[in-house]
Amino acid sequence: MKASAGLDLFKTPLVLKIAGFTLITLTFFYLGKHWSSNGDQQVLFFSSSPGTSVGVSPNYGKSFNVTALIAQNQTDTVSEPEPTQVPVPPASTSPASDSAAVEQPPPPPAKELDRTFGIIDGDGKMSDDFEVGEVDPEVVENWGNETEIDSGAGESSRAKVKRFELCPESMREYIPCLDNVEAIKKLKSTEKGERFERHCPEKGKEMNCLVPPPKGYRQPLPWPRSRDEVWFSNVPHTRLVDDKGGQNWITKAKDKFRFPGGGTQFIHGADQYLDQISKMVPDIAFGNHTRVVLDVGCGVASFGAYLLSRDVVPLSIAPKDVHENQIQFALERGVPAMVAAFATHRLLYPSQAFEIIHCSRCRINWTRDDGILLLEVNRMMRAGGYFAWAAQPVYKHEQALEEQWEEMLNLTTRLCWELVKKEGYIAIWQKPKNNSCYLSRDEGVSPPLCDQDDDPDKVWYVDLKPCITRIPENGYGANVTAWPARLHTPPDRLQSIQMDAYISRKELFKAESKYWSEIISGYVRAWHWKQLKLRNVLDMKAGFGGFAAALIDHGFNSWVMNVVPVSGPNTLPVIYDRGLLGVMHDWCEPFDTYPRTYDLLHASGLFSVERKRCNMATIMLEMDRILRPGGRAYIRDTLDVMEELQEIANAMGWHSALHDTSEGPHASYRILVCDKRLLRS
Repeated sequence: MKASAGLDLFKTPLVLKIAGFTLITLTFFYLGKHWSSNGDQQVLFFSSSPGTSVGVSPNYGKSFNVTALIAQNQTDTVSEPEPTQVPVPPASTSPASDSAAVEQPPPPPAKELDRTFGIIDGDGKMSDDFEVGEVDPEVVENWGNETEIDSGAGESSRAKVKRFELCPESMREYIPCLDNVEAIKKLKSTEKGERFERHCPEKGKEMNCLVPPPKGYRQPLPWPRSRDEVWFSNVPHTRLVDDKGGQNWITKAKDKFRFPGGGTQFIHGADQYLDQISKMVPDIAFGNHTRVVLDVGCGVASFGAYLLSRDVVPLSIAPKDVHENQIQFALERGVPAMVAAFATHRLLYPSQAFEIIHCSRCRINWTRDDGILLLEVNRMMRAGGYFAWAAQPVYKHEQALEEQWEEMLNLTTRLCWELVKKEGYIAIWQKPKNNSCYLSRDEGVSPPLCDQDDDPDKVWYVDLKPCITRIPENGYGANVTAWPARLHTPPDRLQSIQMDAYISRKELFKAESKYWSEIISGYVRAWHWKQLKLRNVLDMKAGFGGFAAALIDHGFNSWVMNVVPVSGPNTLPVIYDRGLLGVMHDWCEPFDTYPRTYDLLHASGLFSVERKRCNMATIMLEMDRILRPGGRAYIRDTLDVMEELQEIANAMGWHSALHDTSEGPHASYRILVCDKRLLRS
């Protein structure tokens, strides 16, 4: 009976389960011991893709003294042992199949970690918040004086520049397309200002060095302090002080230049002058109806500097003439400015860009060649916009000046401009809002209307045209919303942009604005952009201007020059209709500005497009020329250009670090953050 009960016990489900589990455990233990002790076998880890990729444990073929390792760990807690190179094991047969041999590739090289640069704070942490000090002369002088190139080997290799040389000191203020003496000497004529236009170096003669800062260069003073004073050492030129000091333009006091705010026609200050203009024509309404203003022949840009406080974004332009440093002073002050000249070509701004175009003693003969230069003003002035002229013919009664005034009146009448006010030194005209006046003129009156097929927004190396630009019959360009609502209101001219669009253009416009708003929010959180002293900003591929709009929305006290490359759709009209600044440019050529202009260069999707037609090193060297010491460049682009860009950045002495986008490490885009820090902190 007891024996029978014992047999029944072994038949119970619980006992059977325990016995089965024990048997399986012993079987796996035996097999594991067998395989691990067999020197001809390896543990293989297969990827999810069948058949090809095999990973090998990095500890294969090694033996370890565990006791020694423990002892070493206890006694040496500071330094780590240097990594040893793991030998590549021979190919072996998979244990799963004796007939299917799988070749094992060598393990991939260890990925180099991204390196970031900064300053070690008091707690020993890397900090991005620091003050940039003066230039270290030893660093600059010891940088080197020759360009080293490593060509590599093999058919797929490309030239790798190890280090770019410093340019001669004579090139400290070099603007390649405006200082091309060789090309200027070959000009057939210079009587119309041709020497002040673009004459870029021929292919093979491009700048191939780093423009050094002047001795004693210091970090620019922050805005708004820079409106009133700048460091003498950053723009060490006193000619304007000698020539214009008595007109309240500029003075020198110890180690600084000071700007009292005056000008040739407003020696009592730009603020008082602007108040007078507002009283003369109340409809101008600075900061509401008037947002974008062009100041021609700007001097040191005090007119524009004081417009900024009225929520107006001015663009100050002047040629690099006898007062060649006036634009440099404007940029050092933190005022939007470019080198540009009224000569024989259209300026690089779209039609109907500016609500006001201002000329105060700008030294331009507006009536020459039947008013071809004033016709260019008419092209760029918004329908219903104003032309303000402060000059001697307005108020002086000498015979020659009175004749000039009569010529100006005759020309502006034929242009259908209305003289709305003449008071003191200033005369203000208004452009018509439609074509009705032009069409009602007597037959044969010059200048004629431009042909219907003329594109007034085509400006890259386009000659001036002796005709009146037509105002669109649909009112595009004239009907812009008041500021600040216009920043995010899709303008009418969005529909006239020649581009491939598979969804509504208004939706594209809104999507771009939202995209950049989110990106800037991320930059503020991750890289502490609010702590950066950003004033002069360049967006090298601006699209609809969403990046600049996002900076405004996030409260940055900066201005942005939005560049529209010639290789893409011409979105400049949209940028200006939003109340922003912009310019057309070809990045295969140098930009029309002085060295050390911008605090931040932003390039999104630029190089992956332009590398098909431009040399990427040439673009990067131009970026170095126009970036201030202590400034930054953010390059957001595809993976396939990043390695070369980082090599070039390092060869220029920039500190660079490659970062993932918010989409993560598997995204096709990366962000290359570069610091130009040839400075002592």
